[in-house]
Amino acid sequence: MNLSQAWMKPAVLLLALVATYWGLQLLAPILMPFVFGAALAYLGDPIVDRLETWKLSRTAGVCLVFALFGGVGLAMTLIFLPLLYEQISDLVQQTPAFLLWLQQEVLPRLGVEMPPLDVDSLRKMIAAHWQQAGNILAQWVGPLTRSGGAMLGLAVNLFLVPVVTFYLLRDWDLLIAEIRRLLPRQIEPKINRLAAEVDEVLGAFITGQLLVMLSLGSLYALGLWLVGLNLALLIGLAAGIVSFIPYLGPIVGIVSAGIAMLIQTQELLPLLAVGAVFGVGQVLESVWLTPWLVGDKVGLHPVAVIFAVMAGGQLFGFVGVMLGLPVAAALAVLLRHLRDQWLGSSWYAEADFEDLGLGDDPSGQE
Repeated sequence: MNLSQAWMKPAVLLLALVATYWGLQLLAPILMPFVFGAALAYLGDPIVDRLETWKLSRTAGVCLVFALFGGVGLAMTLIFLPLLYEQISDLVQQTPAFLLWLQQEVLPRLGVEMPPLDVDSLRKMIAAHWQQAGNILAQWVGPLTRSGGAMLGLAVNLFLVPVVTFYLLRDWDLLIAEIRRLLPRQIEPKINRLAAEVDEVLGAFITGQLLVMLSLGSLYALGLWLVGLNLALLIGLAAGIVSFIPYLGPIVGIVSAGIAMLIQTQELLPLLAVGAVFGVGQVLESVWLTPWLVGDKVGLHPVAVIFAVMAGGQLFGFVGVMLGLPVAAALAVLLRHLRDQWLGSSWYAEADFEDLGLGDDPSGQE
């Protein structure tokens, strides 16, 4: 095999990767429902497979999973939305008292002077605007509703996600079998082994990470409620959701909960309780939740996690942020196999540096 033939396969692979990236960039505006549908189908496939072992048809199993997830989502919406509205309303009503405390107690100690604050007028103004929040929202949504293209795109995306999920979930096993049938017979066993390992790692990682986020969100919300924060539910759940990025969850939680606690109490001592809640959460996450629910199969370094999320967002926007970690987890499996192949190759063990034009062997061996 001459040099041109040796470089032919890598060149074709590189060209295919560039073409794929270029195509994804062109199709990015319409990819969201298909990406989310594929992700939901991937997560729901093990459940439907289990239902099939109970003598349910594939279509019946998919319908049952849809009904279950739809019911849970609707119930959570009906329960949490009124609570969130009430908590935000309380925070808004307490803002004038916080500003008065800031003016009379904090700023004078820092040597900062502030014009006199008319608390009564401010309170009336906030109450009036808060009561008109629905009208303000309607005015903001109005231009969007009058934009036919934007509304049509939003409606299509919202409609396509469940449709794409349903059909992909129903035909998931058939699609996987067809992909396997199209693989070259010589490499099909190895590809199957790699795909099975990626599937195992990816499934365990996604499921475990979702459970960690849910556990931390519940823990933060409960802890903040116990220390008396009115906005405990909103801040706790938000900190849990962003906890898949290392250190971002507690940072977001401490900052937002600290500000909300200051507005609510106008005291510094409760901030210690807020810090204790997130401190306990971090200890539980590192010592128990992540080792137990996620484990060490993925082995992604925190820096790699941050880079994967930021790179995904830079390349593909919000969809890239959501897919950055799963793609990085899958690539970690493939890179470990490539590393093992490299360490066991003759190039690694017996490379002739003089023939490669790199001069003497840098190891100093003859």
